[in-house]
Amino acid sequence: MSRTAKSGPPPDPVPKPEPPRPSGWRAWIWPLGLLAGMLLLFLPSMLSAPATPSLSYTDLLSKVDAGQVKSVEIDDKGAVTGTLADNSGFTSQVPTALGDPQLDQRLEAHHVPITAKVSSGTPAWVTMLLILGPVALIVAFIAWSGRAAQRSLAGGLGGFGRSKAKIIEAERPTTRFADIAGYEGVKQEVSEIVDFLRNPERYAAAGAKGPRGVIMVGPPGTGKTLLARAVAGEASVPFLSVTGSAFVEMFVGVGASRVRDLFTEARDRAPSIIFIDEIDAVGSRRGIGGVGVHDEREQTLNQLLSEMDGFDQGGGTVVLAATNRPETLDAALLRPGRFDRQVTVPLPNQAERAAILRVHVADKHLAPGVDLERIARGTPGFSGADLANLVNEGAINAVRDERTVITGEDLAAARDRVLLGRRETSNALLPEERRSVAVHESGHALVAALCEHADPVAKVTILPAGMALGATEQLPEAERHLYSEAYLMDLLAVRLGGRAAELVVFGQGSTGAANDLSGATELATRMVIEFGLSPALGPIGYPSNDAAYLPGAVNDGGHRYSEETQRIVDQEIGRLLREAEKRAVTLLTGHRPALDRLAGQLMEHETVDGSVVLAVLAESLTVS
Repeated sequence: MSRTAKSGPPPDPVPKPEPPRPSGWRAWIWPLGLLAGMLLLFLPSMLSAPATPSLSYTDLLSKVDAGQVKSVEIDDKGAVTGTLADNSGFTSQVPTALGDPQLDQRLEAHHVPITAKVSSGTPAWVTMLLILGPVALIVAFIAWSGRAAQRSLAGGLGGFGRSKAKIIEAERPTTRFADIAGYEGVKQEVSEIVDFLRNPERYAAAGAKGPRGVIMVGPPGTGKTLLARAVAGEASVPFLSVTGSAFVEMFVGVGASRVRDLFTEARDRAPSIIFIDEIDAVGSRRGIGGVGVHDEREQTLNQLLSEMDGFDQGGGTVVLAATNRPETLDAALLRPGRFDRQVTVPLPNQAERAAILRVHVADKHLAPGVDLERIARGTPGFSGADLANLVNEGAINAVRDERTVITGEDLAAARDRVLLGRRETSNALLPEERRSVAVHESGHALVAALCEHADPVAKVTILPAGMALGATEQLPEAERHLYSEAYLMDLLAVRLGGRAAELVVFGQGSTGAANDLSGATELATRMVIEFGLSPALGPIGYPSNDAAYLPGAVNDGGHRYSEETQRIVDQEIGRLLREAEKRAVTLLTGHRPALDRLAGQLMEHETVDGSVVLAVLAESLTVS
């Protein structure tokens, strides 16, 4: 029988009763048992009569002969208790094995009253209780612990096998699409999920089915989790959030049990949304690492595949997932019918960065005239999380100066802090080092100003920050998506401009160019093996082994070309770098007066902006 869709907002979900909690008295079992065992062991000795002086048999005979014994009591085991003439008590023991009659004779000779008694030993049941009681308590505790562990593994009272999802009911979501700046295309993709959950009859009328699953991929910090919360907020349905690592445990079968429990919760609250963050923790390709290495994770993945392919789509349950490693996911997980859509959440462009900055400064005191568009131009490659951190660092910088208003200088200092590190005001350079850094940064700035396709210079500084002794900041005029060969060649020349300036002025290089050489070599390598910009190698591209959205995370090792090709690659990389350095040296040699003037300006002011670089260059050209 088909289910008839009703118009209007979805009814409030019936809350699922929580499992009964264990009784409070169970927590006291082990402490009470330990206390009882200690009492059984030590209580008899604690309740025993206080000890009286003990006399040896020889001392007893001596005291009897001296008339110091007033009375004695002897039991059938030879234990003697008595009272001395001073009314003090004593104990002793008759050596019955020797059969010595001296004590009886001496007691009679001195008229000491003798009392005989039968000894009463400890009852047998008390002795057995003292011996077996602690053992029984230990065995009972071990048995109780074993049953508790079994209940935990089965998802019983311990809750070990239950899902760890955070359940956010319909009335609580507060995030909306309006709270997310930019990403209009991404929001349009995921908004169809909201429309399907709100109005499923529209899709049924056209014979269309709503998406079963949508996976969002992109670099870290781009707002994938925030988008998922916005979907739940817009749809006003229960939102079950869980991370991929919450399914993986050391015990076999726990992950699969949690997956079953998660989807059961979602069905009971349908229509609902399941959000699995960092799904690559459980959804990685099967079979990697050898058979049996990841049995628990693979069982969890198999259960997830079964649940996504088998649960009732008419119930209105949609699965959202997020990851920044889509290349590691199992192909069965990404096929249509499970995750029908893959939505890419890229790094924001310049316009989106400006919109994100406006969102983050909305609740802060921003000085008039702060150009957020300029800040957005100077932050290419920043994610939404990076921009939030940038604004926060700017606010901290203002507080450090005992201000509540954030200025443009605060945001510029925050950008340097994020990119370079903390400004080292106490890291004083030697005079010759200071001049070397000034010449080095002047070389970067002048080569950038002289190259046609290079980005304009915004700021040059010789103040140390982080690991850098100085910095030359270039500000792109527009957001680039394609890079021409001419632009890359100019970029190589700018990277080597600092070393070229040292060669022109001092006749030798220094260790200050190490980071520039590393970056230039990496760029030249990509030009040769990825971009096909080497005449010797030709139009051949070997893709990088790095993960798509996690630079530095290698997917598979080794190169895909021969040693002969590697030799050609090395030769071409060296050629590109030598040509770029030669070009930079030629440019700076032809503009040596401008290089000296700019280095002098940096020695005097420590930081200059791009207009000073252009003015020095124009003055040098006028004089020449």
